[in-house]
Amino acid sequence: MHFMNIIFYRYNSICEPDYIDAFSRLGIDVREDMDGFDQKMSVSEKMTRLGNMISDNRPLFIFSINFFPFLSILCERLGVFYLAESVDCPVYQIYHPSIRNKMNRVFLFDRQQYLSVKNENPGGVFYLPLGAPCERVAVLLGDSYEDKYDISFVGSLYNEKDPFLDLKLDEKSRKHYEDIIREQFNKTASGLEKIASDLKSEDINVIRDASDSFIKYEDGVIDMDSYVVINDYIASHMAFLERIDILNDLADTIKGFSVHLFTGSTTKELSKNVRVHGVAKSYTEMPVIFRNSKINLNMTMRGIQTGLPQRIWDVLACRGFLLTNDQSEITDYFIPGVHLETYSSRCEMKEKITYYLEHDEERIKIAKSGYEEVCSKHTITLRVMEMIRTVVG
Repeated sequence: MHFMNIIFYRYNSICEPDYIDAFSRLGIDVREDMDGFDQKMSVSEKMTRLGNMISDNRPLFIFSINFFPFLSILCERLGVFYLAESVDCPVYQIYHPSIRNKMNRVFLFDRQQYLSVKNENPGGVFYLPLGAPCERVAVLLGDSYEDKYDISFVGSLYNEKDPFLDLKLDEKSRKHYEDIIREQFNKTASGLEKIASDLKSEDINVIRDASDSFIKYEDGVIDMDSYVVINDYIASHMAFLERIDILNDLADTIKGFSVHLFTGSTTKELSKNVRVHGVAKSYTEMPVIFRNSKINLNMTMRGIQTGLPQRIWDVLACRGFLLTNDQSEITDYFIPGVHLETYSSRCEMKEKITYYLEHDEERIKIAKSGYEEVCSKHTITLRVMEMIRTVVG
């Protein structure tokens, strides 16, 4: 029997079904507001319709994947709690003044991003890592396993999401910024610290002025120009350069094993030795790839400075072996060499790939330990329970 209801504002985020399932599993009646699917509907109409829905249903709270200022403003006005689980990083909306609203309960998975905004609303902004979809994956995969792929990466190359490529820069300036980017990814396997310190205010202005589509955030609670340049332009281009560089390097130098890429991106920059597959469907095909790959790679987007992206939780939920770049929060939840493996340089990455491709038993044991760890302590259902506690105690 359902003892409480919530309204789930939907806009077709890939993460929504897992959270709906988690709430339902806890006996919560989920009423779905589908207006987010309608790109033509105005914000004011969405607010009016949701206001009516709140009046009819009297929900415990409104929930959305990622933070929407207009939902926060409406909930503040009506005295209804607004829970938002951020699954992307960076997200600019959390720097909107509405982040200060008292009815907010906003959950951020990157500790660095959380620290950047928590003082704006100490009782309403929380750090919470993402979770593993263990229940859904268990139904899909059961205990099946076959050695299908040696080394796999599932994800975008970011060339279709890279606004840096459209900047009106002269060749000298473009090379200057690409040199800074390459220096960062050759020096560290995560973060953007070197770039953030190397870029001067005039660089921010040059990049901003070279863009036809630069989005100006006038009322942000931090300096948004610099934030947008580093995260939208530099970090996206870095993902593009770094992912191509790594995949080509592995495919051309690790002999006797194949590198597989599952992507919707254009792949003309890739070595012919990379085996390119199309897009993997998130809910049906991706888990099968994670389970049946000897080594699953994670290369975290640099805008996620300390936190763990969803891919880490997804691979482990599928009982896949994971080799990820070393993010500082990994050791808060996992022991490298026990639950997963990490690399902090290209050299270490290649050494570990070679080692684990030759040591099947160790690799399978680590994959099993990682799976058991996330399914006992880090499921999406457990994360949802933590979110609800901030409202009901």
